[in-house]
Amino acid sequence: MAEQVDPPALDEVVTFTSDLIRIDTTNRGGGDCRERPAAEYAAARLAEAGIEPVLLERTQGRTNVVARVEGTDPAAGALLLHGHLDVVPAAAADWSVHPFSGEIRDGVVWGRGAVDMKNMDAMILAVVRGWARQGVRPRRDIVIAFTADEEASAEDGSGFLAGEHPELFEGCTEGVSESGAFTFHDGGGRQIYPIAAGERGTAWLKLTARGRAGHGSKVNRDNAVTHLAGAIARIGAHEWPLRLTPTVRAALTELAALYGIETGLTDVDALLEKLGPAAKLVEPTLRNSANPTMLDAGYKINVIPGEAVAHVDGRYMPGGEEEFRSTLDRLTGPDVDWEFHHREVALESPVDSPTFAGMRAAVEEFAPEGHVVPFCMSGGTDAKQFSRLGITGYGFTPLKLPDGYDYAAMFHGVDERVPVEALHFGVRVLDRFLRTA
Repeated sequence: MAEQVDPPALDEVVTFTSDLIRIDTTNRGGGDCRERPAAEYAAARLAEAGIEPVLLERTQGRTNVVARVEGTDPAAGALLLHGHLDVVPAAAADWSVHPFSGEIRDGVVWGRGAVDMKNMDAMILAVVRGWARQGVRPRRDIVIAFTADEEASAEDGSGFLAGEHPELFEGCTEGVSESGAFTFHDGGGRQIYPIAAGERGTAWLKLTARGRAGHGSKVNRDNAVTHLAGAIARIGAHEWPLRLTPTVRAALTELAALYGIETGLTDVDALLEKLGPAAKLVEPTLRNSANPTMLDAGYKINVIPGEAVAHVDGRYMPGGEEEFRSTLDRLTGPDVDWEFHHREVALESPVDSPTFAGMRAAVEEFAPEGHVVPFCMSGGTDAKQFSRLGITGYGFTPLKLPDGYDYAAMFHGVDERVPVEALHFGVRVLDRFLRTA
């Protein structure tokens, strides 16, 4: 197919990525973030293209942007295209360039958000502005949402939009967002493009142990720190059983076919060994998981505290929440209570849908040497909140990346950056997919 994308869009995606990075939208949690300047920037770019944006806030400064591009087929379900505006903190002293410089050097855009996920925000803006210049209308209505607070609870972002403004998403049946359709180099010359069709559920936990406070020199069989330490050790050492969801089964099946492996799914561990580096695409999503991350106990070395607290980052597979709960009850034991600090659902999306086929076709058109496979994300996105509106979510932020570029390390990592050519590829693929989605 001949080039369809509006040529200025290729320049705009680079400019917009750099500009958005320079707007510091660091989300430190606890409400410490201000996305409004980035939201106003995105809204202005939409308005310049004749697309009317709506700015909405639950909390002052925590701004979201929603807009709709009307399609040519009123009977078709609308497609939600969403990206978050906030980013995680970055310590400038650790970086090669200032994390909020948006510097473009040697064909690479540097800065916090270059991959997570101001690049996708910029792609969305570049594509729809290109359509406005060309007079293009997509088949389906496209609802655009730039959200706040994804890097924390999403309460000021997608959670607020889904809960308080569902009318803005009327007709939306599916959505696409971050963490999919990037180049994964397997070390053997193959280029794999995983497209996300599922997410593990989020189960951030608070554990509390209570005991008898006392002097540190005395025997104390009811020590809260000891109770908590035992529970944390059991959780950290627990080996969760294998749980294959439809998406993960599809991923393993397609990867096995790609590598000519006939083991099948009867021995998944043996299959993973034969997949080599490509096993990384499925390994984190074969099981539930629970990783202790924070401890808080005591205030003086010779005082046994009456309470000790820990936090655990738990994730559960689609259909695995009940197993997760019962296992935590057993591992924590009678002396430690646990509760959800933050909980969100697991997602499972069909890989045999026309939308997935459309994403696959768009990637294969511009990366014919690539191999598209479905996969499940180990973490979560705003798709969880939008699922409350019945919207099926996929991860699709297309990027053609050079060998040696560690995509996974860019998320929340030091020296986050994205090649200019990757952004150009993303605009072409996104444009191709959305025109006919």
